[in-house]
Amino acid sequence: MENSKKNSMLNGAFVLMIAILMVKVIGVLFKMPMTNMLGAVGRGYFSSAYEIYTPIFAISMAGLPVAVSRMVAEAVALEKYRHARAIFMTSKKVFFIVGVSGLAVLLIAAVPYCMLTDWDNLKGILCVAPSIFLCCYMSAYRGYYEGLRNMVPTAISQVIEALGKLILGLAFIKVIMMRGQAAIAGVDWETVEYVKVFGTKVTSEVEALTVTQCWAAAGAVLGVTLGSFLSLMYLILCHRVRGDHFTGEMLAASPAAGKGGDIAKEMIRIAIPMVISALILNITNLIDTTTIQARLATALTLNRDMVITQHAAFKAAKELGRINIDNDKAIVKYLWGAYGTALDFKSLVPTITIQLGVSAIPALATAWAVKNKDNIRSTIETVIRVGMLIALPAGFGIAFLATPILNIIYGRGNSNESISLIAPILITYGIFTPIMAISTPTTNMLQAVGRADIPMKSVAAAAVCKIICNFFLVGNPKFNIYGAVFGTVLFYVLIVSVNMFSLLRVSKVRVNWLSVFLKPCISALLCGITAFATHGIIVRLIPETVLTGDTTASIVNTSTIGAILGIGLGAIVYFISILLLRGIAKEDVVTLPKGEKIAKVLEKYRLLG
Repeated sequence: MENSKKNSMLNGAFVLMIAILMVKVIGVLFKMPMTNMLGAVGRGYFSSAYEIYTPIFAISMAGLPVAVSRMVAEAVALEKYRHARAIFMTSKKVFFIVGVSGLAVLLIAAVPYCMLTDWDNLKGILCVAPSIFLCCYMSAYRGYYEGLRNMVPTAISQVIEALGKLILGLAFIKVIMMRGQAAIAGVDWETVEYVKVFGTKVTSEVEALTVTQCWAAAGAVLGVTLGSFLSLMYLILCHRVRGDHFTGEMLAASPAAGKGGDIAKEMIRIAIPMVISALILNITNLIDTTTIQARLATALTLNRDMVITQHAAFKAAKELGRINIDNDKAIVKYLWGAYGTALDFKSLVPTITIQLGVSAIPALATAWAVKNKDNIRSTIETVIRVGMLIALPAGFGIAFLATPILNIIYGRGNSNESISLIAPILITYGIFTPIMAISTPTTNMLQAVGRADIPMKSVAAAAVCKIICNFFLVGNPKFNIYGAVFGTVLFYVLIVSVNMFSLLRVSKVRVNWLSVFLKPCISALLCGITAFATHGIIVRLIPETVLTGDTTASIVNTSTIGAILGIGLGAIVYFISILLLRGIAKEDVVTLPKGEKIAKVLEKYRLLG
């Protein structure tokens, strides 16, 4: 029972969620001081390296880890333990080739990329390039353990990777910045022709700083690569020390393993639709980057006054001297920047719920392989229900407290006037967060039952609709940047609709929508209303002067306190209401730490569904 609980789908998802939350916190701890140390120029060099690295990395990694996880889970379910090991050995060879290929593509693409942008970007690209190979190769280990329904090695390796990036990346930045400063210490620029900083001739302190920031950004990227190396070393050591727990008796009783060539062909066959999906997504994002800005320029050409008067942020920005209201290019960049700020929040909840899909792949593949209809239904329903239990309150909370949240983060910055423009975008994304949150898990479940072709088709159709929507709506002065928001929402609604319909049709499962959606939705609405009302009451009842004479000088103001109290009370209301509505199933509780004891107490008072 204990082993079953340890390897259960929800327990695995819970482990991955904790790990990803830790990774996110570590990421913030890395990016905040990194930005302060590097400055805007250095951060630009850091981002430039990632702009070319990310799409190549995403395409290189697409599909294969999922294929390994699914194939291993199916082999273990059918007690083909030798075949499971053969899959792992073959996957290491395949991932080695893919990793080297991805590394080569990045290095080749770096030349035209730097020609079009800045040759100084090459330093960061060369530092991050090995990470493609390292991440590909470590995915063979992660996919194998995930297929064995053991998510702990993946979780620990993710945290090690993030910690390596944090410690080594910041250390490199610090050392390089200090060396750069030391190189020009005491220099009298009026008496010297030039000074060499990291081998580059500079004639002023500003030039010296720029060169130093470029190298420091490369050091930060190198920290990312070394974090990947440490993560890979942990996985290799973990496998050598702990292995896969297949006993000699299990291996002796299992049938002979398949041929490596056949395994590789099957792996690639499963991965190809996912690779195509990743390619479509990256192309769509690239088209978005260019067409949205181009269509915003069109909207300004058609009716400039309508676009400007629609957003109060422009008037405030003009008064503060932060934008030239007569410059169309500046207006486009302002709208695009506000849209990008909202996108930072869009992926917060889906990043957590993605782990449900990762954990569901081996569980559903196992049930599908042995044709266990009860486990198929239970896994699908659990993924959707738990996804809704997480995404609905989080999304509605973001929607109801969009402006207070933005004020806490950006209220004292140099773009605080743009909050009025960003808030409606964030509200929309908050409302549709539940749809976005189960997009990837539904894709993963279709992959687990051998229908990876369906998500590929749904992504392709949704991408076309999104591009068409952006073209017509963003170019319309009445909608402008909000047209892009509608296009994004439409994109996810189409994907989830097609995926969900297909999943239920293929699996022949009927979902209890009252349990998985309606009950969490009612509780989430109560949560959002409570948070909104609490914030409003606090803001109206407590004068700002009670806390601080200048509300922009400190984060401690009534809006912040109201938002924090609202979130706390909203969470309490959600927890109580979901229990009273019996929106949590017993199987969701027993997999948690001390879950059996908690389940007994809740059952006693009839609070479980």
